[in-house]
Amino acid sequence: MSGESTVAIGLLLPDVLGTYSDAGNATILAQRLRWRGIAAEIRTITARDVPPTSCALYLLGGGEDTAQLFAADWLRRHDQLRRTLETRAVTLAVCAGLQILGRSMSDSKGQHYPGLGLLDITTAPGRRRAVGEVVATCAVPGVGSLTGFENHRGVTTLGPGLTALGRVLSGTGNGPGNSHGARYRGEGVLTERIIGTYLHGPVLARNPALADHILHQATGQTLPPLDLPDQAALRHTYL
Repeated sequence: MSGESTVAIGLLLPDVLGTYSDAGNATILAQRLRWRGIAAEIRTITARDVPPTSCALYLLGGGEDTAQLFAADWLRRHDQLRRTLETRAVTLAVCAGLQILGRSMSDSKGQHYPGLGLLDITTAPGRRRAVGEVVATCAVPGVGSLTGFENHRGVTTLGPGLTALGRVLSGTGNGPGNSHGARYRGEGVLTERIIGTYLHGPVLARNPALADHILHQATGQTLPPLDLPDQAALRHTYL
């Protein structure tokens, strides 16, 4: 099934981080490749599996606190995968998945838990839960507005030098004081290899231009545009 021209998409721990249907992001990425005549394969990697390190893309979704801590421990135990996420592959991390990739997470009792340390971010619980629609201006040129549904209590603080994925126009995003020195409220994190966000939807179904940016980063190819009128109509609903 796999070949040199097949783009492998690694869906990490959907059995653990599967609360918000973020696994749909893998379907979106694969289908947008296939529509362009590029072969794609989704590799579902559960907690029972030894994770492959050959995928071009990896996806992490959202989940509750217990599932999040289990996933962080599982990823730390698979050091070769961790190095792959750090040095070669492109990763989309949503909500709990984003927090896991940071330096640390803390709970309401002030207890700290280590993350993978791939991002210079820390997450602590806020005063109240952020629930509802978000609209943000994406930092990636050409992507435009981002929309999604957030449901989290975490407040994520970015370290110096990190860029937020988007600038929040409505909603909460990372929370107050989340971007070092920034005068705006940020949403998510953007680096060369990692795209982190609090947006569900799945986020790539609602933000196809972001999906194509991720595919460009992973494949190095300039992808031709897709003419999908229904997609434009869906976007119009949320903007």
